[in-house]
Amino acid sequence: MENDAEKKVDQRVDACGLKCPMPILRAKKALANMESGQLLEVLATDPAAVRDFHFFGNQTGNIVIGESEDKGVFSIIVKRK
Repeated sequence: MENDAEKKVDQRVDACGLKCPMPILRAKKALANMESGQLLEVLATDPAAVRDFHFFGNQTGNIVIGESEDKGVFSIIVKRK
């Protein structure tokens, strides 16, 4: 994990309880209003979300710089391209 993940996140999206593609769509909307280099934290309960965000990053140029899981809630940190 890069040092960027240790920085304070600039925005959070709570997508808990939502299934694909909703966490990605909510993140995409939030990222559209963010500046390059800012960090977005997405909270999700869908286990597929981590994989989905890596794919999303590959497609859009945004970078997943951190991920963790605590009691079924996944935290995914995305760095805006």
